[in-house]
Amino acid sequence: MTTFIDAHREEYGVEPICEVLPIAPSTYYERKARERDPSRLPERARRDAALSEEIQRVWEENRKVYGARKVWRKLRREGITVARCTVERLMRGMGLAGAVRGKRIRTTIPEEALARPADLVERDFTASRPNELWVADLTYVTTWSGFVYAAFV
Repeated sequence: MTTFIDAHREEYGVEPICEVLPIAPSTYYERKARERDPSRLPERARRDAALSEEIQRVWEENRKVYGARKVWRKLRREGITVARCTVERLMRGMGLAGAVRGKRIRTTIPEEALARPADLVERDFTASRPNELWVADLTYVTTWSGFVYAAFV
C-alpha cells in the first residue's frame, strides 16, 4: 500500500488515498520514517535483520544443506541465543531450506502422445439412484516399507 501511495501521492495526496485504502495516514508516515531512519524500526525487526545475516552465513558455510534445526544448533554453539522457531520463521522468509534426503519415487510416467480418457460425467459426481454412476481411481500410499497401490471405486 505504501508503494501505491508513493506512486499517487502527488496527484491525490496521502490523506485522501488513506481514506479509501485500509491504512491510517500515521501508519504510512511511520513506515516512511523507518525507511529513512532504521533506528526507528521495532526491536524485533532490528534483531531479525541481524539474525538473518548470521543464518545466511551459517547456511552458506555448510554448503546450503543445513535445515533450521542444524542452523539453530550451530548458532547456539557460537553463542548466539535464538529460539528455533525464530530460525525457522526467518529461513522460511528468506527462502532457505535444508537438503531433503531420499529419492523421489516416480510411480507413473504419462505418455504425452496418447489421448486422455474422456470425462464422461463432466465433473458432476451426483447420482439420483444407486448404481447410476460408477467412478474409479488408482493411487499409491507411502508406508514405512515402501509404497502400496490403492484402488477406489
